[in-house]
Amino acid sequence: MVVFGLYPLYKAVETSLYKKNAATRKLIFAPDFNWGKVFLDERVWNALFNTLMYTGIALFFQLVLGMLIALLLDSDRKGYALMRALMTLPLVIPPSVTAMMFLLMLNGSFGVLARGLVALGFIPPGFPILGDSSTAMAGVLLAEIWQWTPFMVLIMLAGLRSLPKEPFEAAAIDGATPVQAFFKLTLPMMSKVIAIAVLIRGIDLMRAFDYVKVMTDSGPGTATETMTSYAGRIYFGNADFPYASTISLLTLILVIIASTAFMRIFKVKL
Repeated sequence: MVVFGLYPLYKAVETSLYKKNAATRKLIFAPDFNWGKVFLDERVWNALFNTLMYTGIALFFQLVLGMLIALLLDSDRKGYALMRALMTLPLVIPPSVTAMMFLLMLNGSFGVLARGLVALGFIPPGFPILGDSSTAMAGVLLAEIWQWTPFMVLIMLAGLRSLPKEPFEAAAIDGATPVQAFFKLTLPMMSKVIAIAVLIRGIDLMRAFDYVKVMTDSGPGTATETMTSYAGRIYFGNADFPYASTISLLTLILVIIASTAFMRIFKVKL
């Protein structure tokens, strides 16, 4: 905890209190410079909006698809155990490899997904999905949702398998339909499991970097720039370590505030 958690956090806080001199490339102690600058930076607000949109859309689709697939796989019939095992395969692929895979599949010239969209009439031939500001975010989200929906499936399956059977048997005797049983019994009893899954994925999504960096490099322009990708661009591109640390710390503060509020509202205990 000290070596890999507390010390890096301390160094980030310390670095954010300095200002980089562009001429001499030396750090000057100026505690209010970066923190005053970060709230006036329009790119920070754009990155924050993109981060929240990215998190919200990805969470929605991962949760809905995760629950639907979990309901389909919640069976002891032959072959279902194998399908549940195969669902974990996307999780073992490094995110950067997944991003490169979708980068190729969405290529307007030869990508299989791009050609499929052309065949369906959604886009014209040769359309640069990841090179257009109106579709680039959707392309990145597609890779994110594909890779991490199985995580939601595993959590939902564990929750479904732990539910008692007696309430469902009683509901069936009373004439309740499967849909009524799902909304009246399954969802209420699964509320804590769903809340924990949303919290874990939400925190991870707020730190989105790999897919954005590999697939669009925050472009076109700043259409897919998130808080972490902007901090990375400042750090590696401009070598402005103090300002990059400030943006990263701001992201951390926002994650802590959002997760704490979520845990109190939904009474989640980890």
